[in-house]
Amino acid sequence: MDISIEISLYPLAQEKFKTDIWAFIRKLRGVDGLNVVTNGMSTQVFGEYDLAVTHVMNEIKLVHETIGSAVFVCKFISGDKSEVEAES
Repeated sequence: MDISIEISLYPLAQEKFKTDIWAFIRKLRGVDGLNVVTNGMSTQVFGEYDLAVTHVMNEIKLVHETIGSAVFVCKFISGDKSEVEAES
């Protein structure tokens, strides 16, 4: 079973927020089997359910352990939604 996860990370330490966000994204991009797409608003992770959820949750935990205050907004959607559906 596949999953699509959309994540927005908001580190509350303003002085290095871009560094923290890119470190989070790079870690996820380094996982074989995950397709990670970014834009100006969020990061989308596509892949096998257990692989994707396990790695996303591990990286969320690491952010909280290392930078402390951060807000995550996440959407978990069943299936691979990486392809845009054509209008009927």
